[in-house]
Amino acid sequence: MATNILCMARQIFEITSSLKLAPLTLLAQLDYTQHTMLTNKTALITGASRGIGKAIALLYADYGCSHIVITDLVEQEQVAPLLKELESKGSQTLYIQSNAANFDAAHEAVKQAVDTFGKLDILVCNAGITRDTLLMRMGEQQWDDVIDINLKSVFNYCHAAAPYMMRQRSGSIIAMSSVVGIAGNAGQANYAASKAGIIGLIKSLSKELGARNIRANAIAPGFILTDMTLALPEEVRQEMVKMVPMRRCGDAEEVAKVALFLGSDLSSYVSGQVISVNGAMG
Repeated sequence: MATNILCMARQIFEITSSLKLAPLTLLAQLDYTQHTMLTNKTALITGASRGIGKAIALLYADYGCSHIVITDLVEQEQVAPLLKELESKGSQTLYIQSNAANFDAAHEAVKQAVDTFGKLDILVCNAGITRDTLLMRMGEQQWDDVIDINLKSVFNYCHAAAPYMMRQRSGSIIAMSSVVGIAGNAGQANYAASKAGIIGLIKSLSKELGARNIRANAIAPGFILTDMTLALPEEVRQEMVKMVPMRRCGDAEEVAKVALFLGSDLSSYVSGQVISVNGAMG
């Protein structure tokens, strides 16, 4: 092992000497290359005005994503600070106020993104809501709302984006599932069903679109500190933490880092997978 390390060190020294670069200069160049891994890529992120979606948008901008399209239900004024921050990092932006659960609206949003920036490389389906209650107390509307926003929206956007990605013979589709979609959770039958459905949809898409060099993967976060979880009573959050072997909640950027990997060429042979970000919950 020591011999191998010495050989590698000698090779780095020889390379840097031949290029007349100091080793630290080479490392700086590698760091710069790393932070341009999404250069010339266009990403569309649903539900990105806050939480995990916002964290993904900001991290994509940090890593050189040339064009970032955000969709959400909120007014333009509410996302203006986010758009300004993304632009300050060098990304061109487009905000589309749109209901992800609406089939036609999703298709129009994708068309607008492609018309504006010429292509679509990364689709992140992140829009989601909760309407928690026990099954016996759950109304039909509570069920329908969660299925429409969490699951149907993924179908809508994948259906809209696939033809463009197929024509360009490349693309990465990333959908936000949940640990609850894998393990279930009392009081969240609607949410669990929607997130489990996403896994089935993504695995099927990876098989349908793989021949066109389109990858489809899901991320399954555990307990992540977002506006939704912070709204819970402190004692409930403490009980949640006890269920996590790492004894803490995750943060949105930790999920965003996985979305960065899946959106970049680092994951060029990764498709049909569900990557859990849950502190070893299982």
